[in-house]
Amino acid sequence: MSIYKRGNVYWYKFMWNGELIRESTKQGNPNTARNIESAHRTSLANGLVGIREKKPIPTLKEFCDKRFEPWAKSTFEKSAPTNWLWFRGGMRPLLAFKPLANAQLDTINNELAAEFASYRQADNKQVTTINSSLRVLRRIVGLAVEWGVIEVRPVISLLPGERHRETVVTPEQEALYLDYAPESLKSITIALVDTGLRPDECYRLRWEDINWNAGRYGTLHVTHGKTPAARRTIPLSPRVRFVLETRWELAHKPSEGWLWPAPTKAGHVNHSSLKKQHTRTFRLANAAIRERNAKDEQENTSASLQPQKPPTQPQEELRPWVLYSFRHTFLTRLGESGCDAWTLARIAGHSSITISQRYVHPSEDAVLNAISRLSGHKIGHNEKKAENPPLKGNLQVTGIQGDEWCARRDSNSRPNASEAFALSS
Repeated sequence: MSIYKRGNVYWYKFMWNGELIRESTKQGNPNTARNIESAHRTSLANGLVGIREKKPIPTLKEFCDKRFEPWAKSTFEKSAPTNWLWFRGGMRPLLAFKPLANAQLDTINNELAAEFASYRQADNKQVTTINSSLRVLRRIVGLAVEWGVIEVRPVISLLPGERHRETVVTPEQEALYLDYAPESLKSITIALVDTGLRPDECYRLRWEDINWNAGRYGTLHVTHGKTPAARRTIPLSPRVRFVLETRWELAHKPSEGWLWPAPTKAGHVNHSSLKKQHTRTFRLANAAIRERNAKDEQENTSASLQPQKPPTQPQEELRPWVLYSFRHTFLTRLGESGCDAWTLARIAGHSSITISQRYVHPSEDAVLNAISRLSGHKIGHNEKKAENPPLKGNLQVTGIQGDEWCARRDSNSRPNASEAFALSS
């Protein structure tokens, strides 16, 4: 032990990993000073120097109130309002469940998350709604690890059986929807189904983002989105060009401003301002379908005595879908057209092609054509059977029976490439 007295107190001094350690024990008893030195050496050996008092771990509620919610609000409230609303909506049920809200972050585990899920299921909440809150919980504990609040990120499992919004609108359904949609909703629908924009990206478009001279029919530039990959430029289709140019001329050709202005806090349309119009469109379309089916049923009854005329089949009513389904429809049609996953990810603004692969379903012909381009020749079958190349070398054809034959050569000779092809065909 290396202790020495300076004044009325003892100090200790020793070397540790090439570094001089010298501190005062603030004690006048040599035995106590030696115990303090020994404790310091033990703490160094255990790697606990500098952590004399362990930093307290906050509860989930404390962490959300003081750190996570301010971070989410400052990061997403202006740049991506939908993300901010998603985080805020996911935090509320988490903090309403007291066992989870009052738990320290390092004690949160999959068992506690399962208790929360059971609590929400007892409240008749859908699996999708519960998993949304669990994803927010994942993000909370992930940031806690990233910011050094806790050391280990717990595993949070999602509930199975989640429903995904994968409605693909058929061209017939799209045409019927547009027939009964009001003008503003019709214009936005055409923009969504022909560009694949996220609804929030479409609502935030400005006239400064439209370039009438770029590409074949013009382009639009997305400046804000869900992820950094959302910043992209998308070419306009002839239909979108006509819609936007018509609105531009009716607005006296402005050089700036919102494409879809509305008396809202943000100054442009949003989900709330289109919700009633969207619901009313389905109601009008289905009322027209029911009226048409009733009329056809009367005509079929009156024409029952004419067997040569087939009865008209009733038309199915539209099952309501969300506006986001138009984006899914566009990407599905793009994938079916032969677009590869990388190009689709660029157009859709996906940060990973793993998401884009959901919309790409290559057919057998597409696979064969891809292999043909790779190998430098065409793969396919013609009606005319290709003739076998001429055989060279010392070959004798024996044992001919009908169209069957076999080739025999000298045992020491080796077939060349053309002969090997003939023997394998």
